[in-house]
Amino acid sequence: MGKIGQDRGPAAAGRTRAGDDAHAAPGITDVAYRPAMSAPLGMDVVDFPELWARGRRRGIDLTAPQRPDFHHLIHVHPDARPLAHTVDFATHVVPPGGWLWVRPRQVHQYTAGPDGGPAVPRGLMVIWRPGFVADDPPPQAGPLVPSGAQARLVRLALDHLVAEYDEVGSLPLEAHNRTLRSLLSVLLLRLAHACPAGAAPGPPDGPFARFRAAVERDLSRTHRVADYAAALGYSTRTLTRATRAATGTTAKNYLDTRILLEAKRLLVHTDAGSADIARRLGFGDPGDFGKFFRRLDGRTPLAFRAQARGTPGR
Repeated sequence: MGKIGQDRGPAAAGRTRAGDDAHAAPGITDVAYRPAMSAPLGMDVVDFPELWARGRRRGIDLTAPQRPDFHHLIHVHPDARPLAHTVDFATHVVPPGGWLWVRPRQVHQYTAGPDGGPAVPRGLMVIWRPGFVADDPPPQAGPLVPSGAQARLVRLALDHLVAEYDEVGSLPLEAHNRTLRSLLSVLLLRLAHACPAGAAPGPPDGPFARFRAAVERDLSRTHRVADYAAALGYSTRTLTRATRAATGTTAKNYLDTRILLEAKRLLVHTDAGSADIARRLGFGDPGDFGKFFRRLDGRTPLAFRAQARGTPGR
């Protein structure tokens, strides 16, 4: 696949967040996208062996929890063995020829191989920072395996993107970047239309997209849909209607589910106490956080942590 193994992409710097306790573990490594000077601004293509090599050079353990601030579009070669990949507590097995899209700020990690390092199949990853292209995500959270004519068209879109990526210098940089944006958009559209029918995500600048971005930014500030609606200039009914069309659920349920996910991330990947997590997530009273967690999950926060870590009774 050409020169995709060259290290010209994001100098992904890792920073571990493990709560306020200096001895907290295992922690979440925040990974920032910092493109090298020779890389296209905002996008990179890298194969798996080079990804592991970059991780070693930069001190990032890919089998440990990490939270990148950029998109990962993972593709396993049709002749490779499957790839096991965990995203926010769900382990996905990406089959040969399959794709998995990991969004910015999701916590994910690779499954370790027999030698303790990441299990390395043949494949590659397209990485880009938010805003490089407008999102047109597949409506399913798990792996996607195009078939028939769709598989051929998706492969052609990928090959064209990789070929253009490799030809840095054949066009002025801005023209090169514009071409890459267009080709990545084509690949994402092909993948979206290779998906089974599902809920429509809506336009990238529509009410739900703006609500989703605001929740990511402000979930620790307010847990009221009315506050988001007022800040965005919509009615609560408009946000609820747009969220239901995109996700099949209400705006309030979407917001609560997102807060619960962040709570679970902190409970599993840090040793922060319930009171500290409650404070980080914007709960004025730790008791309110406990009631919220039990209402949505059925367990107390610490019972969830013990079960998720396999340490019941601790």
